[in-house]
Amino acid sequence: MKYVIIGSSAAGINGAKELRRLDNECEILLISKDKEIYSRCILHHYLAGERNMKELSFAEPDFAEKFGIQWMKGRTCVGLDRREKTVILDHGEKVSYDKLLIASGAHTYLPPVPHLDEAVNVCGFRNIEDMERLKEAAETAKEILVMGAGLVGLDCAAGFLALGVKVTLIETAQWLLSRQLDETSAKTYEKAFEEAGVRQYYGAGIREVVLNDRKEITRVILTDGKELGCDYLVVTAGVRPNIDFLEGSGIETGPFGLLYDETGKTNDDSVYGAGDVSGTSPIWPAAVKEGIIAASNMAGKARNMTDFFASKATMNFLGIPTMSLGNVNPREGEALEEIRTFASGHGNQHGEGKKGYKKIVHKNGRIIGAVLQEDLAYGGILQQLIARKIDITKVKKPVFDIDYSDFFHMDENFEYYYED
Repeated sequence: MKYVIIGSSAAGINGAKELRRLDNECEILLISKDKEIYSRCILHHYLAGERNMKELSFAEPDFAEKFGIQWMKGRTCVGLDRREKTVILDHGEKVSYDKLLIASGAHTYLPPVPHLDEAVNVCGFRNIEDMERLKEAAETAKEILVMGAGLVGLDCAAGFLALGVKVTLIETAQWLLSRQLDETSAKTYEKAFEEAGVRQYYGAGIREVVLNDRKEITRVILTDGKELGCDYLVVTAGVRPNIDFLEGSGIETGPFGLLYDETGKTNDDSVYGAGDVSGTSPIWPAAVKEGIIAASNMAGKARNMTDFFASKATMNFLGIPTMSLGNVNPREGEALEEIRTFASGHGNQHGEGKKGYKKIVHKNGRIIGAVLQEDLAYGGILQQLIARKIDITKVKKPVFDIDYSDFFHMDENFEYYYED
């Protein structure tokens, strides 16, 4: 059996390992534009100079040799012929497969802002090439703007802060990390970033960029009319899946990206997908899980993704640990919210104590979301309560005090089980 994998990030690498674990005799060919294996989640450490290329890697130094994988580095897929079961590479080379895993990831999306696509001093925050450009920009740029205040945007800001470079965050939502946090927990981060010297603009996007004769952005005009000077612009406002090479192949795609079922299979029994290429769950743990599940099914061992709780995010910006689970911003009247605040015991440089924050959102007796800030110890229990849709009305104690013993039981073999 010959397996071909497109992409060497979380989904592709973990998929390759799983294939080798399940099939010691198969041929595995990895094709990737990247020439190194690195975690995109910690690229800001590379920008900040806190990690080198080796320290970004999440695989063994001898990964290809250890797992018996042929790796075609620095190559781009430009087409797919399902009838011949071949992947078409740059320069016209064709590679055959018995089964194919598409884990080609995504790329930075440049929104349709007038003149943005002409600018030379703009890039994303997606790969090593971006980091090298931003390191160079940080040496001279005095006004660096970051479009987007999601997880990647804050990573970018943190990386520049470590270099002593001040940045400005611009976000169309009303607060940062609007997908992960509620307004209260977001304000804690906003205050911390403000104290660190980061300018922040919320509820406004970039309407236009103004270029000089050298096609350099010199200022941006926001949707609320404000104008900001700009030496360099980093776009972190979104990504688009790398699926252009599938055009005309008959492999089904949707409005967000590649379509595949809970086993990873596309509309072609020989073609599977995993990771950011779906455009639906752009987080590292989801990509890892999807890569493993797809590979397992490719190798004939049936598994699916229904047991995976994907809507989880953990972060620790400026020394403030936070975890987000599920839906933390329900529509008004849709669910009940319970909140608990506490003194964390930590203090800042002014001797002021930090405030801890916990919020649990539940509906019809089931927890659907939660935010934990400063103290994340309850996160494991909450994940189980949400993922298993456990009815908390059966537990006669405050929701913040529920523990594993309230819904897990031990049988005579000392094994834990859950009984609804």
